[in-house]
Amino acid sequence: MKFASSAPSPDSIVRVTAPARLHMGFIDMGGSLGRRFGSIGVGINEISTRLRLSAATEWSASGPDAERALRAAHRFAETTEIHRPASITIEEAIPGHAGLGSGTQLALAIGAGLSRLHGIDATIAGIAAAVDRGARSGIGIAVFESGGLIVDGGRGPTTITPPVISRIEFPNDWRFILVLDRSGQGLHGKGEVSAFKALPPFPIAETARLCHLLLMQGLPALAERDIRSFGDVITQLQNAVGDHFAPVQGGRFSSPMVAAAMERLRDLGAVGIGQSSWGPTGFCLVENQSIANQFIDALKIQFPALNLLSATARNRGATVSGASVSATADQSARMNPR
Repeated sequence: MKFASSAPSPDSIVRVTAPARLHMGFIDMGGSLGRRFGSIGVGINEISTRLRLSAATEWSASGPDAERALRAAHRFAETTEIHRPASITIEEAIPGHAGLGSGTQLALAIGAGLSRLHGIDATIAGIAAAVDRGARSGIGIAVFESGGLIVDGGRGPTTITPPVISRIEFPNDWRFILVLDRSGQGLHGKGEVSAFKALPPFPIAETARLCHLLLMQGLPALAERDIRSFGDVITQLQNAVGDHFAPVQGGRFSSPMVAAAMERLRDLGAVGIGQSSWGPTGFCLVENQSIANQFIDALKIQFPALNLLSATARNRGATVSGASVSATADQSARMNPR
């Protein structure tokens, strides 16, 4: 692909903030109707990747995940055939391989930042295609674009970016409790690919049950702000997917410490119990900040090695600010996907 762009001003600086996401489960891993995967997930405000870009005479990157950022930048430049270098400074990065979407959010942030810096008219779907994201789930791409609770329709034979089939504003007062085990990492890269190949087919009857639950209980419950009914569906979906993944990740949760903490949170009254993606991050839902504080305090002594965090859902997408010669600070990116 080749795209026209304008040369940025030497003093142009573009800033991007990309939120972490919780991947709350796959809907149809077997693709019995011709579309594989399909996912549900949501962005969160408290964990993000923040970076800034400026024009430079050669490529450079500094800060956490700098090497991965440079790889994404080179891929974007090669795919779009725009090779003006940039200096990239990563001020904060989503923890890698923790189930929070760090790779997708970083790659999209780099692509969106370079598009703004060079005045490229680009869509988020086009950027995702250029940096090769969304191979299975479309949740991270949709969260970057719009936030909210997202359901994507999975991948069909000609899918470029999994389509969003539902987006619902998440209640502002509900709180996630995130349980992070920094001592381990979830499956990723070649290990993830091998794991999917090793797993048996997901039962069609179970897929039908989960889809029925999500469509006729989970999403209506969210729309009506019924945390108990919504949480019950998420827990059932997570249990089914976690049990399916158990042979390749060592159990329903990839971290035994997180598993024990999530059991304790369930006993305290939390709902929507699960693991984001391959983990090891666990999550659950409670009604408000006061309850989240109480539950976190109850777990701190028992699980000192775990990081416990109260988090809010993000109902808006990533932010991109700054301008090149031809791009204003509120310009939308519009690049057609491949």
